[in-house]
Amino acid sequence: MELRPLGPTGLRVAPLCLGAMNFGDPTEPAESARIIDAALDAGVTMIDTADVYAGGNSEQIVGAALAASGRRDDVVLATKVGMPRAKAAPGTWHRREHIIDSCETSLRSLQTDHIDLYQLHRPSMVVPQAETLAAFDELVEAGKVRHVGCSTHPAWMVMEALAIAARDGRPGYATEQPPYNLLDRRIENELLPLCRAQGLGVLPWSPLGGGILAGRYQDVNQVPDDSRAARRPQLRDRVTVRALEVARGVAALAADRGLTSSQLALLWVKDQPDVTAPIVGPRTLAQLEEALGILDRSLDDEARVACDELVHPGSAVADFFNTSGWMREQISAA
Repeated sequence: MELRPLGPTGLRVAPLCLGAMNFGDPTEPAESARIIDAALDAGVTMIDTADVYAGGNSEQIVGAALAASGRRDDVVLATKVGMPRAKAAPGTWHRREHIIDSCETSLRSLQTDHIDLYQLHRPSMVVPQAETLAAFDELVEAGKVRHVGCSTHPAWMVMEALAIAARDGRPGYATEQPPYNLLDRRIENELLPLCRAQGLGVLPWSPLGGGILAGRYQDVNQVPDDSRAARRPQLRDRVTVRALEVARGVAALAADRGLTSSQLALLWVKDQPDVTAPIVGPRTLAQLEEALGILDRSLDDEARVACDELVHPGSAVADFFNTSGWMREQISAA
């Protein structure tokens, strides 16, 4: 299997990353452990979670599964900090006390003495980046974190962070984890060129557009009871008329190639220039197995052109990059 460099870390990873957001909510621990084992058996080499997923249960499930199988050293283990946990106020999520405390909790939950990639879950418009980077540097110096990255940052903030790290002699971000799928291609305008120029790894989240590109939604006014939009109502705004039209186009392209809609949508992200490994977050073992079916496949040129016709490069038909409540709240607080 092709292994890709994870930015400047010296690590190489498979072209798919296992995301653990569903572990513990709604996926039960036993099924989550089966998913982890199956992914590693298939050659997946990276697992991504976060301190806030399932109220912290996701990290615990991942840690227990890796401890039970003895495969901790076989994976690049990534987690995140910098989202609201418990009753912490927004201005504290990116400060030293929160980051150091959350890292200690994550280490215990993951049953490990180090985190391979520790990522800032979202940027702060309140806390100076120099303060956050200093806390990350402290964790790297202590050997508790190997590399640091960021997630869903605008390009200017990534570049600012890299400049601050270089100025202060601290570890710089090695990766960025942005939302990227055929419905929202706006990172192609600035963020992806920046990552290419600076050598950062790119780990896209929501490559299936929250299930839209998997054909989960047929009507903008109705969502299946067990869908992600039903469980997280704030995602419903992404189910737009144009998004559903694109999903139908993806389904047609997939059918012509003997693929499912999910597989073609995931394959498109995997094979986009500058992408290291899209993050797949299966709820079930069947969903994982479907995703694994494209590990060794490549997107043909005709399909790539057809996808560009569905959604023009650099444009969007659904809003993934800046719909999160944290952005509106942080900007208002600034």
